[in-house]
Amino acid sequence: MVAILHNIRSAHNVASIFRTADGAGVQKLYLCGITPGPLDVFGRNREDFAKVALGAEKAVSFEKVARTADCIRRLKAAGYFVCALELAPGAVPYCDAVFLKAHAGKIAIVVGHETEGIPKRILARCDAVVSIPMRGMKESLNVSVAFGVIAFEMARYRLS
Repeated sequence: MVAILHNIRSAHNVASIFRTADGAGVQKLYLCGITPGPLDVFGRNREDFAKVALGAEKAVSFEKVARTADCIRRLKAAGYFVCALELAPGAVPYCDAVFLKAHAGKIAIVVGHETEGIPKRILARCDAVVSIPMRGMKESLNVSVAFGVIAFEMARYRLS
């Protein structure tokens, strides 16, 4: 499993995703668009990032990619099933998405911007879209928490 992080703006959210990715066994993170990484523009370690990631930034492979669409195209060419996690019309609740288990061996999960989510043009490039059913007043979870839900669901499928 790999993950594509589309235009996530908060270094804390990205660092938290690194830590979760390590725990869930995610092979690689693709940091697309404005998504910050563990290194600053001068190639130095970011202390704010390291404080949240707690070493996971050294354990999880990552790659900066300018355009999310290019990343999706590359992964599809390599045989990945690309699944977005987004509140969108037609999204299937992840717990009902039987196709997730079928593709657990080679899947790319896309998560997006904290307030804008994943744009329609990117969703159109994905093979499927799943959502997390919400039971309270809020419509969604923080992106790093949502990533944790789907990452560990995929880890469970890989172990079964």
